[in-house]
Amino acid sequence: MEAKVNEILKDKCVGDGYEKLLKINNSRLQEFIVRFVELCNPEKIFVCADTPEDIKYIKDKALENGEESKLKMEGHTVHFDNYYDQGRDKKNTGILVSRGTNLGETIETRDRDEGLKDIHNVLKDIMKGKELYILFFCLGPANSIFSIPAVQLTDSSYVAHSETLLYRPGYAEFVRQASKARFFKFVHSQGELDGRKTCKNLDKRRIFIDIAEDIVYSTNTQYGGNTIGLKKLAMRLAINRGSEEGWLTEHMLVMGVHGPKNRVTYFLGAFPSLCGKTSTAMLDGETIVGDDIAYLKKKDGQVRAVNVEKGMFGIIMGVNSKDDPSQWKALNNPGEIIFSNILVTEDKGVHWIGKDGEMPPKGYNHSGEWSTGKKDKEGKEIKCSHPNARFTLSLTTLDNLDPKLSDPEGVIVGGMVYGGRDSDTCVPVEEAYDWQHGIITKGASLESETTAATLGKEGVRAFNPMSNLDFLSIPVGRYINNNLNFARDLKKTPLIFSVNYFLKSKDGNFLNEKTDKRVWYKWMELRAHNEVEAIKTPTGLIPKYPDLKRLFKEVLKKDYSMEDYDIQFMLRVPENLAKIERIKEIYQTKVNDTPEILFEILEEQKERLIQAKSKYGDYITPDKFLS
Repeated sequence: MEAKVNEILKDKCVGDGYEKLLKINNSRLQEFIVRFVELCNPEKIFVCADTPEDIKYIKDKALENGEESKLKMEGHTVHFDNYYDQGRDKKNTGILVSRGTNLGETIETRDRDEGLKDIHNVLKDIMKGKELYILFFCLGPANSIFSIPAVQLTDSSYVAHSETLLYRPGYAEFVRQASKARFFKFVHSQGELDGRKTCKNLDKRRIFIDIAEDIVYSTNTQYGGNTIGLKKLAMRLAINRGSEEGWLTEHMLVMGVHGPKNRVTYFLGAFPSLCGKTSTAMLDGETIVGDDIAYLKKKDGQVRAVNVEKGMFGIIMGVNSKDDPSQWKALNNPGEIIFSNILVTEDKGVHWIGKDGEMPPKGYNHSGEWSTGKKDKEGKEIKCSHPNARFTLSLTTLDNLDPKLSDPEGVIVGGMVYGGRDSDTCVPVEEAYDWQHGIITKGASLESETTAATLGKEGVRAFNPMSNLDFLSIPVGRYINNNLNFARDLKKTPLIFSVNYFLKSKDGNFLNEKTDKRVWYKWMELRAHNEVEAIKTPTGLIPKYPDLKRLFKEVLKKDYSMEDYDIQFMLRVPENLAKIERIKEIYQTKVNDTPEILFEILEEQKERLIQAKSKYGDYITPDKFLS
């Protein structure tokens, strides 16, 4: 290190932090750290080398400075975000691009020169009088073809603590890779805090992703989706890198579905927020590898995937003992868990929307002191917990953890699943004809109602290809092409499915129970091994009634009627035709460089639907398609 770099780090680091940095032989890393130490001007620096003592230091700091508070149960803490800092801030999130670069109107971008000037102005002296935490992580298993080293700079002990639960330790990986490390970089400051230890200056909230330097900036925010940089923000960096190198970064769970004779088949699943993603990853009787982000690479003619993370930043609303037994057990037993934006009762217990038991009449939550009927300044009633309230834990806390969580080889992918909130169109489970048909009609055509996980209106049907639109750093057309091309040269191509947990009857009632999804995945597992037949319809392949009847009895111990089957798997022709027109218009008007094959496959599906309508009418029960 040069003398200046050496002097700054030696002066600012506490304990043996300076020696920890010296052990990593990477001048680019040292220069990056010093560059932002000079800009942000922290009083001191703590370097985490992943030892138990270092992790304890960060956890203790979170309690000492009030970013977290102890709860009644051992190991449980609570954190609160600002009342208006409860979801991903799409308005102030942007990819920094050079002038003249066009990623398409569906992706938020900022002029790179102006964005860097803005964020550097916001960061100037923002850590004055504070402690900077430097942490090292590994995205994906260490010492693997999937491994990406990452360094985090933050003045938030809550963010630092959260990341130690969510990500694999990376200090040793940085030491191992030394000057060869091609690492991602994250700079976060929560800025000035109020008396409740929440961010004050939300007008200066910024979440910028600089693809050119592999840096994520996040300021004046605490909500995990904006601040835990290695999560969704890092996806932009990884999507860009994967696009260059021929692999995929997907907003997908990874789970093991258990079939006959102790067989385990691994499935990936893409779902927008509050669409059942975590509950799917945690299905009773199955095993979880990951609930959020996956890297996909090809090896020996097969698709392999890893969970980028080792923890879960899960939505807690609706988690209960009946529907979510593994999560419920973890959340109600001692262990290291950070709750955010839930209700804390007078005895330091916790409650949230949908939890077992009666709702307490008062307590403390993201709005401060709370009691039933409290309203905010806009006159909106404040629930006991925020709809986007969260829990953060290590997956090792769960009793259904799959043993392949950190396998450096990843897991072989048997199927990929796409699902969103859809009350009137798609059947509960359907298999695509082939890879192209699946990527286009299931993935690239994915729509879902908006939820509380993003700031803005709820209940609006939103276009969200592969559930990844918010996280793209490349044009949508290029992203679709990357997915289509990924299957080339495969010896075994994963099957592609769609699921819909939210189909409703005309009177507005859900047509399925929450636990019915267990049956859909057992059926998909059998299809992945060609052990059950399917009915070919104009939109895909659906289960036969006898197979579902047997599975409902075996898996859920309940009867499944032909009447339920007919109404759930009825082909809704008008709604499907309307969806095709919506999707075509988006790709014609809002997406650059849409691959022509997308329009061809959608047009073919449209023609099949029109032919079926002319023969059987608007609403067609499955028996009409039996050969």
